[in-house]
Amino acid sequence: MSQATQPSLAREDHSFFGQPRSLASIFGVEMWERFSFYGMQGILLLYLYYSAAEGGLGIPQSTAAGIVGAYGGSVYLSTIVGAWVADRILGSERVLFYSAIVIMCGHIALALIPGVPGVATGLILVAVGSGGLKANATSVVGTLYAEKDPRRDAGFSIFYLGINLGAFLGPILTGLLQQSLGFHFGFALAAIGMAIGLTQYSFGRKRLPDVARRVPDPLPRSRWPLFGAIGALVVVVIVVLVAFGVITADNLVIIVIGVTIVAAVAYFVVILSSSQVTTVERRRVFAFIPLFIASAAFWSLYQQQFTVVTIYSDERLDRNLLGWEMPVPWVQSINPIFIILLSGVFAALWTRWGAKQPSTPLKFAAGTTIMGIGFLLFLPFAGGGAHSTPLLAMLGILLVFTIAELLLSPVGLSVSTKLAPEAFTTQMVALFFLSVALGTAVSGRLAEWYLTVPETLYFGVLGGIAIVLGVALAIAARPVLRLMSGVR
Repeated sequence: MSQATQPSLAREDHSFFGQPRSLASIFGVEMWERFSFYGMQGILLLYLYYSAAEGGLGIPQSTAAGIVGAYGGSVYLSTIVGAWVADRILGSERVLFYSAIVIMCGHIALALIPGVPGVATGLILVAVGSGGLKANATSVVGTLYAEKDPRRDAGFSIFYLGINLGAFLGPILTGLLQQSLGFHFGFALAAIGMAIGLTQYSFGRKRLPDVARRVPDPLPRSRWPLFGAIGALVVVVIVVLVAFGVITADNLVIIVIGVTIVAAVAYFVVILSSSQVTTVERRRVFAFIPLFIASAAFWSLYQQQFTVVTIYSDERLDRNLLGWEMPVPWVQSINPIFIILLSGVFAALWTRWGAKQPSTPLKFAAGTTIMGIGFLLFLPFAGGGAHSTPLLAMLGILLVFTIAELLLSPVGLSVSTKLAPEAFTTQMVALFFLSVALGTAVSGRLAEWYLTVPETLYFGVLGGIAIVLGVALAIAARPVLRLMSGVR
């Protein structure tokens, strides 16, 4: 059943802030998943490079930043596995539910297993689980709307509000626990948050439309053993490469970048060459390519909040508030505050403008350009001493980050469901997340560069490149829109 032919009841349901009631269940599980994810990530880099005396592992700063970038990229890279399982075996809703369980187990491992083994076990489980949940939560939200339902972008903005409620509370509370009781207590709180989200979602699953459980392209059961063997072989190969030192903490981020690029190219080839994709659907996939590139560039800067901005906040930001020093992880909650304040404004704006709102390519172009401007705003403070950057300046910079994010991220989630071929519904969302994976992994690599070059060069070059890409996409907006074949 296509999104355009869903039962009219789902389209006429306005009981959750003007949106379908089932949006509340997905809103809740995503909020708690983001609470656990960002709560853990808010203290992860510090845990890696703080000394043992401070409760950390004492890993060199550049290596630690690369690990965080590689982990973040792996989260989004694993969306392709979760999307494939959803489209071929279980359906989006079931993969979402099982992924939430895996995430909870990952946070428990971080909390209970000390040292590097705990980090490795926990991050692998959280990466796999988060990848499965992210693409499928987005896909399930898409099933609540008809293809041209004008509430669609507004609904995704409300969904995005849930993400950022969790992202705001997570670093605040885990940061407090980390500072007062230690890192492992912060990780334990992340596990508790995910357990709460899983519980509330289990009660709302039955209200979701049947299309959320549909398997669009079922894999014949006779082929299940083959793909199971392939999966096992991949795991064995990775273990062997780690054991023999081919994959190390120092080169992990480069490997993730390479794998992500190969996966993205392969995904585009598979979708575009599929006999199940119609001519119009193929044109829409081609239109997604420049959006993919702009998204990757955007996220390579934006995701530095968890690498460069964290290091910057630890060493360069004046966090003194009336004699009290604000915990470093709290900086990660500034952006979610702005999202919470502004997401409703953007949702109302898109709803009020309706068909007159800017097209998706123009929104992407504006988001990429503004993100570049955000990086240029670091230049007046470049090269300063320890704790020399005022907190107010960081608030202003992160406000610019937020405006850029709201122009691109929820719109990207929405357009990926609108441009998706029928046979690749969830996998098209995973393709959008591959752009996030690429950008996130690149952000880890760029953080290593940040530690070796003057800040004026770093922020100036990266900000300038983003602005040029944004302007180029704005110029190409009309031909991209024609390829989108009626989708705006």
